[in-house]
Amino acid sequence: FAYISSGTWSLMGTETDELITTPGAQAYNFANEGGFAGKNRFLKNIMGLWILQECKRQFDTAGLNLDYAQLDILAEQSAPFRSLINPNDILFFEPGEMVEKIRRKCTETGQPAPETPGEITRCIKESLAMAYRNTIEHIESEAGYAIPHVHIIGGGAQSILLNRFAASAMGKPVYAGPLEAAAAGNLCAQYVAAGELGGLSDVRRIIRDSFEIREFLPEN
Repeated sequence: FAYISSGTWSLMGTETDELITTPGAQAYNFANEGGFAGKNRFLKNIMGLWILQECKRQFDTAGLNLDYAQLDILAEQSAPFRSLINPNDILFFEPGEMVEKIRRKCTETGQPAPETPGEITRCIKESLAMAYRNTIEHIESEAGYAIPHVHIIGGGAQSILLNRFAASAMGKPVYAGPLEAAAAGNLCAQYVAAGELGGLSDVRRIIRDSFEIREFLPEN
């Protein structure tokens, strides 16, 4: 499996038994990090929902007090694939004037600039989904095997629209949840250390049984 720790920023990778130190892994800016039970986390930092958070801050300042669920409804009503950005562009790393930055980048690349909150939200979430697709293709190439499905964990897993877009873009089932994955994993690691759980398989069973995990299948 692959996973996306989704929030303000994203971590995307897979779990391996050995380090992956190929030239491609270096070129694509992947890292190897020590994981629980001697596993290796082969992963990279990519953009998350920071771009949308910054846009929402601008909407709020302008008096458009829309919550994230309302923005998703407006995004779903907007035309698909009208405008795309590279969410990992350094332009989007700095706070401030995010709406204008998105519009400027779309204009520079010969695309119509998104105008409405719905168009802006759809641009961001479709672009993130395509970034996930690009990243998983690199993961599969460097790991040497196909990834059958992807787990999205953390606060960003609450975005049904992004989960749907991600499943469709990657062409793989997405399993969303738990939202508080870091806290749950930390607690279960302590249970293992205390002898209350036997190991990684027990931890995963407990977490599957304790939280709602939603399935999203690829669509058109």
